[in-house]
Amino acid sequence: MQHARTLPIPPEDSVPRPQSRPRSGFTVLILCFLTIVADGYDMVVYGAALPKILHEPGWHLTPGTAGLIGTWTLGGLMVGFVTAGPLTDRIGRRKLMLVGVVWISAGSLLSALAMNVEVFGFARFLTGVGIGSVVPSAVALTMEYAPRNRRLLYNGAMLTGFSVGGVLASLAAIWLLPHHDWRVLFGLGIVFVLLMPIMYFRLPESVDYLDARGRETEARALAEAYGRDYDAIAASAASNRRESASSPQGVRRLLARPWLLPLIVFVVISVCVNVVVYGLNTWAPALMREQGYALGSALTFMLVLQAGGAIGSVAGSYLADRVGCARVVMVLFVVGAASLLALSNKLDTGWLMLAILGAGIGGTGTNSVLYGYVASNFPVANRGSAVGVVMGLGRIGALVGPAMAGWILDAGFGARWSFYSFAIPAIVGAVLVTLVPVITASRRVAEEPALTTA
Repeated sequence: MQHARTLPIPPEDSVPRPQSRPRSGFTVLILCFLTIVADGYDMVVYGAALPKILHEPGWHLTPGTAGLIGTWTLGGLMVGFVTAGPLTDRIGRRKLMLVGVVWISAGSLLSALAMNVEVFGFARFLTGVGIGSVVPSAVALTMEYAPRNRRLLYNGAMLTGFSVGGVLASLAAIWLLPHHDWRVLFGLGIVFVLLMPIMYFRLPESVDYLDARGRETEARALAEAYGRDYDAIAASAASNRRESASSPQGVRRLLARPWLLPLIVFVVISVCVNVVVYGLNTWAPALMREQGYALGSALTFMLVLQAGGAIGSVAGSYLADRVGCARVVMVLFVVGAASLLALSNKLDTGWLMLAILGAGIGGTGTNSVLYGYVASNFPVANRGSAVGVVMGLGRIGALVGPAMAGWILDAGFGARWSFYSFAIPAIVGAVLVTLVPVITASRRVAEEPALTTA
């Protein structure tokens, strides 16, 4: 114990002193939630500021170029997702989140100070890398320190930080953009760096990570401090390692029959929903302005869109537990498609708000439920790989959505066809969801001979 107090590391990562009452995982939830709020703010702030960025003097920004800048952010997001795994193995989840928060804030500052399109695009790419790097660690730490019977609830609550961050970006734009330059919105992103000292002292490292690195004394003490059974954790980790060693490689098995066809279908579904989510987050205010609405109204629509996303995530997850993921995902796709088709026309205020709310529910809500649906259709040993492949390749839609709307506007087709370009993937996604039960039924038939032979 004396040796642990001499280690040059923060209290949460060291061996805690014995205490009568275990620490609460709620603190971990709050810190991870605030980190995701920062992510959501920085993902949505570009779309909120875009109506003014398009008229930045000397930049000569076209809608096509603006769409490409949106894809640079999402390209950085993909890089962050890919590098998060190896970095986590090397430095740990806690340290990666600390670095990520500082990185995101630095990207916001660079975006605010950018004097030309090239620097601004590079700053948005760097911000995307930071956002992508912290999400996996936030999910893992929240699930690890949540009460056993509330892990999904904690994880769902933590992920609503994306929508909350989007709401904050929309509110900031509503209040500031009519009277201030767009750079103020990005400058506000620096505030999130204040999370770093709090996280430094209050966010614990992963017990699983410490155990895997051979730091058993620290891992055991940390587990006991949070009321967790270290021996059970170590035994489970050892069992998972044995299972991974004895079963076929995750991705390699998924690329063989009978899993390949369902995997392809789910990837396409994920691409469809990401076209809608990221396309709207980038272009919603600008498209509303294109249809003749005032700047203040267009930014209010962005706020409603984010609120719809939060409602869809919570309500969709709740209903999926009761009626199944397939029905919920299909209904959400239909709601999103119908709302987007309605938005292609100029509506009265009440109907307009309802359509925007529906677009948020059918976009972000679908994304939240989809991955649970994916997991339920693959073997337990390969479930993580399946979800990872679908999430990773599905991000292609995140690149396509913003760029596609920009190209449509550049070609002179107007906001109506941009909304069509988002509605069509939602319709395709709904159709593909209806095919999943047929595909999985044929998969079970294909497996029967092998089972009989055995």
